[in-house]
Amino acid sequence: GIGGGFQYGLQISIINSPAEYIKSFIHETWLKRYGSSPSEEMITLMWSFIVSIYSIGGLLGSSSAGYLAVRFGRKKAMMFTNIPALLSAALMGLSRLCGSFEMIIAGRLSSGVCGGLALNIHLMYAGECAPRKLRGLIAITVATSIGIGKFVGFALGLREVLGVEALWPVLMAANALPALVQLLILPFFPDSPRYLLIDKKDKEGCI
Repeated sequence: GIGGGFQYGLQISIINSPAEYIKSFIHETWLKRYGSSPSEEMITLMWSFIVSIYSIGGLLGSSSAGYLAVRFGRKKAMMFTNIPALLSAALMGLSRLCGSFEMIIAGRLSSGVCGGLALNIHLMYAGECAPRKLRGLIAITVATSIGIGKFVGFALGLREVLGVEALWPVLMAANALPALVQLLILPFFPDSPRYLLIDKKDKEGCI
């Protein structure tokens, strides 16, 4: 779940803490770039776009999750979700250094794609690998992972941790860590028996 529901929960909650810092960054960047201060309405519009574009990315990710899960298998598709996760972490983490709030928008879009993919494939992969008696329990781990992700995002956003102006890019790039953990451990996992039997026609591998 660390690369599945956890990523979704983390990105949902992590955006709340650095709101004022990002708005201030948009103001400073706009002033340096155009030589005039942006209106409050423009800053609010940019901030709203940063928050809401995650949902658009989620829609794109969810729409392609089924195709990727069948085309490459559940395990490889889960590994694929780490690409937009790492891309988003790089974009948002380097946005202040590059002086570009557009990188935050692109990063949020990319993290939305990751969330949409991960949430759907996580449920599919875990459910298909679970023994029949434990299938319901394993399915609940998706909701548990989302809850833990929200809690971790809230905890990281505290002023005592990363919720300060100097560290908000690090906070926004925090989703790189679960992505790297999953990239390290997921190759050792088996593929879904259902995928091996129905999509790959590999009865022996399924058994």
